[in-house]
Amino acid sequence: MSVIYALIPVAILFVILAVVIFFWAVRSNQFEDIERQGMTILMDDDDVKEQEKPNDDRSD
Repeated sequence: MSVIYALIPVAILFVILAVVIFFWAVRSNQFEDIERQGMTILMDDDDVKEQEKPNDDRSD
């Protein structure tokens, strides 16, 4: 029973911490345009290197 006296304040601290982190995320615009961040990986332009063509200048 004495464990409950320790767990209840710890649980309350976790809830307060979660609420503070949530409000920080909302105020710093972490939830604005969440679709764009998911699409940027699909629109990544990789540089395509041209493969060198083998020389066909053979002396027969």
